[in-house]
Amino acid sequence: MVAGPLAGRGILVTRPADQADGLAGRIADLGGNPILFPTLEIAPPADPVVLAQVIGGLASYDLAVFVSPTSVERAWPDILERHGGWPHAVAAAVGQATARVLADHGVRRVLVAEGSADSEGLLALDALADMAGRSVLIVRGEGGRELIADTLRARGARVDYAECYRRVRPAADPAPLIALWREGGVAAVTVTSREVFANLATLLGEDGAPLLCATPLFAPHARIAEAARAWGVAEVVASGPGDAGLAAGLADWFNGRHG
Repeated sequence: MVAGPLAGRGILVTRPADQADGLAGRIADLGGNPILFPTLEIAPPADPVVLAQVIGGLASYDLAVFVSPTSVERAWPDILERHGGWPHAVAAAVGQATARVLADHGVRRVLVAEGSADSEGLLALDALADMAGRSVLIVRGEGGRELIADTLRARGARVDYAECYRRVRPAADPAPLIALWREGGVAAVTVTSREVFANLATLLGEDGAPLLCATPLFAPHARIAEAARAWGVAEVVASGPGDAGLAAGLADWFNGRHG
């Protein structure tokens, strides 16, 4: 057995299945047992033709803003098909993780806030202070926060969306997880968005609600943490951003007074 601050502890990972490996690996490296229970699936957009048309006009915008790593990965096939590569000199990214994925795809200049992984950090950049007469394309999933669009419009920009995926709640059977939980097999829960948390609560239902309320929950942003507290989770920890922040938060919590 691997020693570490999470040794012998089951940690629930609720990320989409194709995005869970990074966090699961960090938990295992800390001695924990990652328990994979995806509460979100990433599906194609409802109308791929509309997305292809919008991406086709990408070069006509002054700036493209990518809201997440998923937005980059899901839009990139259309970008390659329509443009053969990145058609802009600069892009903007919400968070360093998104910026890294853009860099991996060859985007050399990316506007991104240091030390911030949210929309507020991006909007605080001096480069986005005066947007009068500029056109912006926000690349995202269907739905979501309107803060970037509303703020940039208020600063004078014309803003459109390229919605390149849908977030769907999977049809998962929670019974095995609830049984494991009742046996003491789940020591902590990780969630990475308010939608992930809401889906988890819905999937667990009335049988699992007391377990969720009584188990420490770790979230990489204060907004997500507040949603969990408001729902009724007793112990909620707002960690640093991304998988690294969640892993560090877990290690610190279990290695300290809760160890």
